[in-house]
Amino acid sequence: MTTFRYALWLMMTGLCLISPGANADQTDARLDPLFAQLKSITDHRHGAELSNLIWAIWLEVDDIEARQRLRDGMIAMDRGEFRSALQHFSSLIQRSPGFAEGWNRRATLHYLRGDYASSARDIKQTLLLEPRHFGALSGLGLIMIRLREPDAAIVAFEKALAVNPHAANVRYHLERLRDLVQ
Repeated sequence: MTTFRYALWLMMTGLCLISPGANADQTDARLDPLFAQLKSITDHRHGAELSNLIWAIWLEVDDIEARQRLRDGMIAMDRGEFRSALQHFSSLIQRSPGFAEGWNRRATLHYLRGDYASSARDIKQTLLLEPRHFGALSGLGLIMIRLREPDAAIVAFEKALAVNPHAANVRYHLERLRDLVQ
């Protein structure tokens, strides 16, 4: 285990011990220090590790039924079973409307189905619950590309990079768009 990973593991373990009642989702107390560190480090490999930790926390949900709906929706989406995934994610959102990742997963599903308006609506809700959701911001940028709105895509990608400067795919899209509009 690298020194950085060990230090990160110690920090995460310590935060769990300090705040045992912390919510597991976008309101989790572990997120603020992770986001601060994400902005301050310069090593992109460590940035990717921090991003993955943030995603893991966003996917945590304390409600067992909600967790199962999220899991089932993700499996169905991965299998291309979009109707089933939509049912699971919609049920998850109905059960836990304050869980940002439920909205984000359904937004992703709508995007994959080509329903960009519904995807954008769910991204808006995701960002209301978690304004730092760099995945949702990136998704909004992809929607704007599909809708041939490069200026709006650039704004979304810039916001995503402001939160997570280590998102290589976002940087790639942003650079391509800037070249196109110049």
